[in-house]
Amino acid sequence: MGRFIVEGGFSLKGEVKINGSKNAALAIIPATILSNGPCLLKNLPNISDVKLSFEILTKMGAKIKKQDEHTVLIDNTTINCNEVPFELAMKMRASYYYLGALLTRFKEANVAMPGGCNFGVRPINLHLKGFKMLGANYEIDAGIIHLKAKELVGGKIYFDVVSVGATINILLAAVKAKGVTIIENAAKEPHIVDLANFLNSMGANIIGAGTNVIKIKGVESLNSSSYTIIPDQIEAGSYMAMAAVTRGEILIRDVTLKHLESILNKMETIGVKIKKYDSSVFVSCNCELNKADVTSQAYPGFPTDMQPQITAVLTFAKGTSIITEGIWANRFQYVGELCRMGALITVDGKVAVVEGKQTLKAAPVTACDLRAGAALVIAALGAQGKSEIENVSYIERGYENIVGKLKDLGAVIEKV
Repeated sequence: MGRFIVEGGFSLKGEVKINGSKNAALAIIPATILSNGPCLLKNLPNISDVKLSFEILTKMGAKIKKQDEHTVLIDNTTINCNEVPFELAMKMRASYYYLGALLTRFKEANVAMPGGCNFGVRPINLHLKGFKMLGANYEIDAGIIHLKAKELVGGKIYFDVVSVGATINILLAAVKAKGVTIIENAAKEPHIVDLANFLNSMGANIIGAGTNVIKIKGVESLNSSSYTIIPDQIEAGSYMAMAAVTRGEILIRDVTLKHLESILNKMETIGVKIKKYDSSVFVSCNCELNKADVTSQAYPGFPTDMQPQITAVLTFAKGTSIITEGIWANRFQYVGELCRMGALITVDGKVAVVEGKQTLKAAPVTACDLRAGAALVIAALGAQGKSEIENVSYIERGYENIVGKLKDLGAVIEKV
């Protein structure tokens, strides 16, 4: 898998360009299955999860042509398969988005239960409830979800709990369903809006994305499209965290400020100075960090995908911080690794108490998931000595060229 060797104590300075959103890309790529012609996707992040998505489509019969590092032409007109290869589906959580896309195209879909990062049970009951409301029948056999529908018909779907994945899957299943579908208590994350905008660019009729009620009027066909993916808010937030722990100064380019509001507000609370521009933000920190209480929530709240990173920052802050995880049941698995480096953190269920102002020291640590890995990089950058981070393939699932970008900012880091 490889590992990172990170020597801490160096202030990060310079500029970093943010790539396209991982979460948006992993929803939009399956959506191209619904088009009756090729789709050109721009600003795709060059990360392992996107490469895995292309491998899935290729195995199913698609033609993928890379235009440049971040632009790809996808022709799914040659797909003749309604099943995602088991061994590939098990490697990525977003593989379940193929359920909605394949069900719409073939009226049948066969996809293994999702894999990816292991920080809690990933129930798909809301997905299945939505599919059933649209007219599909399902069964789960030997870890594979089987969906069938003679016809997909729109209806009103209410989610008891806000679910990003279920909202995306029902968008994919309802976009060509007969009649009108209304999703109530829908998730509002930026990548859901991006998916809806992409589908609309192909000729879909979706209104309300970004609110808690989305209305989808089914259309007969979807056409080719050329579309640019939004910037990745979590990558941007992660570099803010790196600037904070290294007392750095970083201009973070190519961002959407509206998507960063909760992260920027929390960074200012802990003492990071922020200057906002049209599509960039300058973050700097030359003073002692302050404690903060953080609760991860559905958008527009503080994102769960930034919870490990902000926790790593608060180990360097003065005072006691309380971190509450409002989304996933078991997302504090990384805490033991931070404690190896000298952090004082206690966890009780979904709550972590961070006793800050600790001097972290280098240690061998292991990433247990994508964002946990990012947290370990942040901690290592602010620690004394050389840290070794194992399982960096997790980190590379969501951060393009993180070693190169950090080196350009003045970090001492190598992949071996």
